[in-house]
Amino acid sequence: MPARFMTAREAVALIQNGSTIMVGGFGLSGQPLTLVEALLETDVRDLTVISNNVGQPGQGLGKLLLAGRLKKAIGTYFTSNPDVSRHKREGKLEVELLPQGTFSEAIRLGGSGIAAFYTPTAAGTLLAEGKETKVFDGREYVLERSLRADVALIKAYKADRYGNLIYYKTARNFNPVMAMAADLTIAEVDEVVEIGELDPEAIVTPHLFVDVVVCKGGMA
Repeated sequence: MPARFMTAREAVALIQNGSTIMVGGFGLSGQPLTLVEALLETDVRDLTVISNNVGQPGQGLGKLLLAGRLKKAIGTYFTSNPDVSRHKREGKLEVELLPQGTFSEAIRLGGSGIAAFYTPTAAGTLLAEGKETKVFDGREYVLERSLRADVALIKAYKADRYGNLIYYKTARNFNPVMAMAADLTIAEVDEVVEIGELDPEAIVTPHLFVDVVVCKGGMA
């Protein structure tokens, strides 16, 4: 089935209170800022966000944090936004920190239907506390749960009218794996082209993983 095309406001109206959402991006690069802004205009709250970082102070997901919409953040690089540490200290935000490679693999495997995996990363550190460990070939490994979400908000460069996606350089980052690991994937794109205009070899995310497409500049 081809993806549905909506405005940002229509797309985020599909998100419910208490949802777990994945949000692509490394810093603000590759973050679907139009969708985040649209979400800010709704009354949706108590969100668990799975993202590399919670935006920047007062930017991107940082706005949702300051608006009190986030209940929990799962990610890897929260020091890019000091508001995260402050909200955690004040008991306003639950934080789950994962090593970046573990985070990426947890999402990839979540999209592949694998529930958990062993990794040596974090073994012997505070990040492994309370988690099952096992020794393989003399090395300690930590059992990590894979990650899935109710909704993924991702950012791509172009979509065709079927919903196939290509990305722009490093803005690709976590977006493709997140597209596979959610029940509903909403893609923000800069441009929509006709079917056949995208080089099939350049397509990273097939339309089968994309439910809704939002074009920043509106549809032609």
